[in-house]
Amino acid sequence: MITSSQSLGDILREWRRRRHLSQLDLALEADISQRHLSFIESGRASPSREMLLRLAERLDVPLRERNPILLAAGYAPLYLQRPLDDPALAAARLTIDLILKGHEPHPALAVDRHWTLVAANNALSPLLAGVAEPELLRPPVNVLRLSLHPGGLAPAIVNFSQWRHHLLDRLQQQISASGDPVLRALLMELRELPQPVGRAADHRSPIRDHGDIAVPLQLKTAAGVLSFLSMTTVFGTPVDITLSELAIESFFPADPATAEILARLMAGKATT
Repeated sequence: MITSSQSLGDILREWRRRRHLSQLDLALEADISQRHLSFIESGRASPSREMLLRLAERLDVPLRERNPILLAAGYAPLYLQRPLDDPALAAARLTIDLILKGHEPHPALAVDRHWTLVAANNALSPLLAGVAEPELLRPPVNVLRLSLHPGGLAPAIVNFSQWRHHLLDRLQQQISASGDPVLRALLMELRELPQPVGRAADHRSPIRDHGDIAVPLQLKTAAGVLSFLSMTTVFGTPVDITLSELAIESFFPADPATAEILARLMAGKATT
């Protein structure tokens, strides 16, 4: 975890460690000499703001964590963080809403960096009808907790062990990339959740992908078993912290039966 008391060199070394890069590796990536990078990390050289931004880019440092690098070097923060309802983000919010609405009758949702639900389309609510604990649906809703909690969607997930393994592995990768302590606490919580009766997770079993291309989500509903493949969409060139941390999770039918059921569910919702 990066703290405000760390020096610029400490911060850069920490990000190099997370990215498994030597000084020589990073120097080559940033097109500078290893000697210059060594001087920056030791405090013997004062880098320009442009140099710091280049290093942060090569290290794939999240925008949120680039401001502390600039501050440690004596520069003002560059990246702003606005709430999604800020007028300056109106165009981005419209884009999100258009993507979510355009994905119907298939479910899609937007989450922030901690997997908190930001927005969802109308196709999601029918899939949540079997959630036993209403507390899990009260804002702020964490979609990973909702998915794996025995009072949430867990009992309805046919391939629970497989899906749980996939989500926890994805969360671990996110922690390795960001070092986020909130995500680390979430991972510990999710690992300790009791499993649905009769379906304890088997960490040793290999994941069998749908058609050897992706891990499916197979969800039992009143209308039948639905099988989904998911895709993640992010903003390509964000310069705002909030936008850089948003992701849209879109679920696509993995078979014709699922597509047909989703169409019927949305048609019924439209007539009510």
